[in-house]
Amino acid sequence: MKRDVPTAHQGAAPGAVIRNAMTIDVEDYFQVSAFAPYIDRDSWPNLECRVEANIDRILAILAAGNVHATFFTLGWIAERYPAMVRRIVAGGHELASHGYGHLRASDQSRAEFADDVTRSKALLEDIGGNEVLGYRAPSFSIGTGNLWALDVLKEAGYRYSSSIYPIKHDHYGMPDAPRFAFYPNGPDGLLEVPITTVQLMGRNLPAGGGGYFRLLPYALSRWMMKQVNQADRQPAIFYFHPWEVDPGQPRPEGVGAKSRFRHYVNLERMEARIGALTRDFAWDRMDRIFLGKQ
Repeated sequence: MKRDVPTAHQGAAPGAVIRNAMTIDVEDYFQVSAFAPYIDRDSWPNLECRVEANIDRILAILAAGNVHATFFTLGWIAERYPAMVRRIVAGGHELASHGYGHLRASDQSRAEFADDVTRSKALLEDIGGNEVLGYRAPSFSIGTGNLWALDVLKEAGYRYSSSIYPIKHDHYGMPDAPRFAFYPNGPDGLLEVPITTVQLMGRNLPAGGGGYFRLLPYALSRWMMKQVNQADRQPAIFYFHPWEVDPGQPRPEGVGAKSRFRHYVNLERMEARIGALTRDFAWDRMDRIFLGKQ
């Protein structure tokens, strides 16, 4: 993919306040892709779920900061905690899809993917009572090899995706993708809104949340997002997970050292850092920023 693909979101005028997108990937600690080799999918129903309490904690943080966000929610979670989903919607937040069972898009056939995203969209709309317009692939698993997934999403009725991370990573990434909102399959295709990066010395560096946000000093993450707002005049797309505000979560046995470090580093600092973000930046929902929804 060429870097000169036009962006779909015009840079803000000088002096204008830029609204950034706060997003939450609603899944539980045992569903992360890095734990897949250690936690059998069939065991999920028997494990301690902590997502509901963590979401309530996040809703309180956002309410205190007067922030509205987008919650990319697993159908598997929504099915088990419909009241939690309704609390998200009642708080003025956008309900969006993270698929049904946290399967990577790149591990599914076109037919399997179509079934997954159609099923999750219908389920979330039935529970939440609002149209679901956005989708985020688990582990940012849409890239050069499966851009057809964006056509499937459009056919299923989605309006945008936030599934491409323009970085080089051992589990995901499309480093040659544009850094800001664009149409990978042409202007008549689906809008893709990548996770935020900053460009330094010709390389895209992650600046949009996840483990990097927990690992790096808060001041550095804040500086990177400000660079996107001030130098690029573009919104930042920030993401995190409910389990990241839960340092007391169960710790499965046998998990490799690299996965353990990535998952658990600085969990105890995350809640305070999210609170700081709500004070340091202006935030809104993805659909309002990129689709002009009121």
